[in-house]
Amino acid sequence: MNGRRESDSRVVPAKLANKAGRAAAESVEGRRLDEGNTDRQNALRTQGREVCASSALDRVRQVAMKDKEARFTALLHHVSVDRLRVAYRALSPTAAAGVDGVTWESYGQELEANLRGLHERVQRGAYRAKPSRRVYIAKADGRLRPLGIAALEDKIVQRATVEVLNAIYEADFLGFSYGFRPGRGPHDALDALVVGIERKKVNWVLDADIRDFFTSLDHRWLVKFLEHRIADKRVLRLIQKWLRAGVVEDGAWSASEDGSPQGATVSPLLANVYLHYVFDRWAQQWRTRHARGDVLIVRYADDTIVGFQHRSDAERFQRDLAQRLAKFRLGLNAEKTRLIRCGRFAVQQCKERGLGRPETFEFLGFTHYCATTKDGRFALRRKTISKRMAAKLREVRALLMRRRHWPLEVQGRWLASVVRGHLAYYAVPGNIHQVVAFRDQLVRLWYGALRRRGQRHRLNWQRMRRYAERWLPPARITHPWPDQRFDARTQVRSPVR
Repeated sequence: MNGRRESDSRVVPAKLANKAGRAAAESVEGRRLDEGNTDRQNALRTQGREVCASSALDRVRQVAMKDKEARFTALLHHVSVDRLRVAYRALSPTAAAGVDGVTWESYGQELEANLRGLHERVQRGAYRAKPSRRVYIAKADGRLRPLGIAALEDKIVQRATVEVLNAIYEADFLGFSYGFRPGRGPHDALDALVVGIERKKVNWVLDADIRDFFTSLDHRWLVKFLEHRIADKRVLRLIQKWLRAGVVEDGAWSASEDGSPQGATVSPLLANVYLHYVFDRWAQQWRTRHARGDVLIVRYADDTIVGFQHRSDAERFQRDLAQRLAKFRLGLNAEKTRLIRCGRFAVQQCKERGLGRPETFEFLGFTHYCATTKDGRFALRRKTISKRMAAKLREVRALLMRRRHWPLEVQGRWLASVVRGHLAYYAVPGNIHQVVAFRDQLVRLWYGALRRRGQRHRLNWQRMRRYAERWLPPARITHPWPDQRFDARTQVRSPVR
């Protein structure tokens, strides 16, 4: 098609060492191997087959990197029984079941037979995707976010297929795209943003929010984008089955004409493919052809921050971006998209104009604001978004009240895991006050729950502090400074990539 060379992935020689073949991690699911039913000899054979499967994907990856016009005609055979088994093991054993009610544990009781049957149906085209079960989770602003819980077999096939497709698309995706990619996480995006604004000539920041992106994603455009690289019709039909499976809510099925269900394993990759062609490649060309000064781009899924040296560049980019998105049935959220003054001269310029302190912007759970170091240099600092922390504390309080009669040791271990999880994400340099405040508030909530166990109690604050010191980890910074981690990861490549 269009003069592109088509490549059969099974006949490509050589091997490329690259870590991008690992399956993308699901942030809300744990990892553990399924138990039992294989002896050591079978385990060794399985490991050998998995190594061969990984080598086959390495060959796909090599072709994708060397030939950006290659289209892959034979991909579905990479969705093997071994890859399906690995996908099953990577799922959370405690995850909610889909519309069919099949759980991880029940499926694993006849795992090998189930996987062989699933593989056979996928390969001969008899596999049918089940609709997602619609649930809602509360957002920090009080609204509800719809999620689709896929059936277990759909999760397995999606996860295995994503691993295969990652071998191709990781060679295509640009450096400023961070969301849901192997070897990348939100803190990598946060580091790049801080380093870019501090080191580059950034004076203006566009906080761009795409309105209802996951529900507005156009299926026809998505298939066209996928066809740029995928010529295997069986893989394309497989993806279309997931897109058209629909959702079940309160027992009623509804079709999915547009969008990709949030919560599905395949949705992040499809979103990245869509935005790669709609935004990333276009933005890269725009800053090369039209920008008069520096332009910094950091995208994590549909959350995008763009920094500019000149206001004229920022305003033109915003206008052009709105027109670009409209061509693909997308649009900017006018209420959340903002152009603000931010950078090394922002404090001085706002002071000269009598504007007070520069505005702040939010990205990936943090409020970013302009500050200065002890020696007077500009620094971009971060603190936990207040609404996020308040929402988390409300959630902990509700759970504590239901668990207040649990043994003290059990409560302590559970709350310790809550604090560790909070520190693992939010304990970045410059955010120590918010981290301490979260732990202190959690201790107060625990104190209130324990005192409500009964009218006769002997708990005072002196004893409560001993409980907190015994069970809860101390509030401390767990992340390095952004420039240290960014330089170590990129070997001091420019953040404007």
